Amino acid sequence: MNQPEGRFLAEIHEQPAALESLLGHLDEIQAAGQACAERAPSVLRLVGHGSSDAAATYGVYAFGLVAGWTALRDSVSLSVYYGAEVDFSNSVVVALSQSGRTPDVVSYVEHARKRGAFTIGVTNDADSELARAAELTLLLHAGEERAVAASKTLANTFAVLALLAGCAAGRGDEVAAAVHGVAEQMRNALPALEDAVAPIATRFAYVGRMYVIGRGIEFGTAREIALKLTETCRVAAEPLTATDLSHGPIAALDAMFPVWTIASRDESLPALVEAAAKVRAAGATIVASGNAADAIEGAAWRLPVPAAPMAVLSPLVSVVPGQLFAGALAGAKGLDPDRPEGLTKVTLAQ
Repeated sequence: MNQPEGRFLAEIHEQPAALESLLGHLDEIQAAGQACAERAPSVLRLVGHGSSDAAATYGVYAFGLVAGWTALRDSVSLSVYYGAEVDFSNSVVVALSQSGRTPDVVSYVEHARKRGAFTIGVTNDADSELARAAELTLLLHAGEERAVAASKTLANTFAVLALLAGCAAGRGDEVAAAVHGVAEQMRNALPALEDAVAPIATRFAYVGRMYVIGRGIEFGTAREIALKLTETCRVAAEPLTATDLSHGPIAALDAMFPVWTIASRDESLPALVEAAAKVRAAGATIVASGNAADAIEGAAWRLPVPAAPMAVLSPLVSVVPGQLFAGALAGAKGLDPDRPEGLTKVTLAQ
């Protein structure tokens, strides 16, 4: 069964235009980056759920590599549910929610702001609760996203974090030019990638479990691809770092347990190559994606992508094969990727 021409696929194809729309509002991100830099925070705290949490994982690397700042995925529960007396006085909080209506993310922002944090809400809805709660709001400018599974809002959240880090470090124009290059790369790569995932989806229609392996800047990508496979395809997909694999999970592998690898040509590549060798030795089928897909020996399938103009932006391109595969696999399984059963566009609790 072929994938229906639905909202999810359409919105994947809208990602280049969404990125360009965001770049049209670079002045907003420049102002936010300057405000962050003026506060010279000791730590930048990122919070979100679902795809936004995958973006927060990426944000740790974006701020660390581009701005040289300490950033972390903070615990919502620690503040909102346990009432821990955390010192926020020298923190910048960046709260991520595409809908802007995730209740505990909004509560976290209210809590952190009362305790002295400079709070930034990143959302696609200017009239949302998050936009009202945060001291400053950065809009994603992605246009309406109707499919339950996020695609263009996820890409723009990744881009906002890289741009905010760049603007805070005085490198905003450099990062913006690179994001524009990524949009062009996406636009050019999408047709061939869509064709390439179709035969893999047909072969994987039986699959009920997978690992998705990334390392470093691509671990957020791994988390997002695993989430897409879970929510649209009913595949129990678990994201792992290359190192995590050796600490127990490898024992579950066999010929019926495929592994998706995301290989980027950066300092983390040797660890990923080593992990893939262990996967191959366990007899599992490997799908190799990323701009260094050719470095993964013995892969049954390869979905290479172009190298981004800045290495830190690689995840914006690397996520696309996983998005397209999730949509195609849902179609092969007879599922509707636009309306996953039991899910809504807003994360109400976690």
